[in-house]
Amino acid sequence: MTGGRVAVRLLLRGRVQGVSFRYFTLRLARRLGLAGRVRNLPDGEMEVEVAGEAAKLEEFKAAVRQGPPGAAVTAMREEPLRPEDAAWESFEIDH
Repeated sequence: MTGGRVAVRLLLRGRVQGVSFRYFTLRLARRLGLAGRVRNLPDGEMEVEVAGEAAKLEEFKAAVRQGPPGAAVTAMREEPLRPEDAAWESFEIDH
């Protein structure tokens, strides 16, 4: 990504499914002007792929660590994404 934009993949563990976490993430990303997607994984983790301005991404990650009421993030693993793998125009829930 150019112009100070970065992209990461976040894998969240803990109580992250069944607590409206995907919708929390969707609203947060859209409010911050970030693009990407979020989905539940079969093993109980949640995957978030997100791209945008570095400072907004840091704000996003801090909020995601806290999660919505009822959630409990026990671990968050972060991996960088290549620009060609992060060409989203909006943020969506991937069902």
